[in-house]
Amino acid sequence: MPDRRVYGAWTLLWATALGLTGCAGGTSDSPVDTPGAAKTPTTATLETGARIMQDKPPLRALDTYLDGFHFYNGRMSGQMEAHHYCTALNEEVFQCAIFDGNTSSAKLMGVEYIISKRLFEGLPASEKQLWHSHVHEVKSGQLIAPGIPQAAETRLMENLIGTYGKTWHTWHTEQGNALPYGVPQLMMGFTADGQIDSQLVRERDGRMGVDSEAKKRARAGIGTPAIDPGADAWQKGQVWQIKDPTGGHAH
Repeated sequence: MPDRRVYGAWTLLWATALGLTGCAGGTSDSPVDTPGAAKTPTTATLETGARIMQDKPPLRALDTYLDGFHFYNGRMSGQMEAHHYCTALNEEVFQCAIFDGNTSSAKLMGVEYIISKRLFEGLPASEKQLWHSHVHEVKSGQLIAPGIPQAAETRLMENLIGTYGKTWHTWHTEQGNALPYGVPQLMMGFTADGQIDSQLVRERDGRMGVDSEAKKRARAGIGTPAIDPGADAWQKGQVWQIKDPTGGHAH
């Protein structure tokens, strides 16, 4: 079935891509500086020792870099760029750490879990409302895999287009929060043209040296799967969100 046949090819795609390019696109810095005292020489020394002596399999497994955009469930005006570093747990389940940039100063912004169409169809209706589809993100050219050849990226997007994501943001740096204030917020993905702030896309494309419209054209041949009616529930007025006692998010 389409959802399963090429998930296993991710490793091959990355091996091919690494053999053809060493560039991962432009840099995107975090929009906030974290308050606190500068690192001491002792801390720096401990970090160096840990880097050399400790093995970190979960971090090494985050080998797939995707860049896209999210908005707060129930508040589309709250939009931001999201840098995903993902790993495949198996051929139908992926997990991503989401950062607000792609440099060493990037803040850990949240997490996204991605599952296949088959697994999503087996979820109860109450759970489905928390998930979003990836069809428009792929077809619009908004979702990109910086640094890999066009052919490999297009094939990767063929794999992703039928999947579903569940995303929580825990640090809202796009609001200028220098610390992780408030509660986790459920995020959604865009489903149609005209929803995203085009300036966000233009700024991202400029930094990354990509052309989202060109990617949209390159992906025109990717089949458009039917979206499960339980996903993207916000479009039907079914909005679920954690109430934020700080008042930082109004829905």
